[in-house]
Amino acid sequence: MTDLERYIDQRKQRDNEFAKNFEAGYLSFKLGYLLARTREEKGISQEQLANDLNWELSLISQLETQTENFDISTIEKYVKALGKKLFVEIRTPAVN
Repeated sequence: MTDLERYIDQRKQRDNEFAKNFEAGYLSFKLGYLLARTREEKGISQEQLANDLNWELSLISQLETQTENFDISTIEKYVKALGKKLFVEIRTPAVN
């Protein structure tokens, strides 16, 4: 575990508000990262994907950086255009 990870864990244990906000922001960041990485692994540029979807280039960029502003159906269209399928899973969090 890195010093940063240790700090985040300790801070989350002390501060419920921080924990709640961190988790929400992290999930959004992670989704955007996964979308961009999937597109890059397919060798497709943002511009090419925007053309394939008939979307503005700025929409692709925003979707990869600000996923909290989009609904699941939009994310699903993005993923489908890359030949992938979107799965959503709900889990009970592990108790520490």
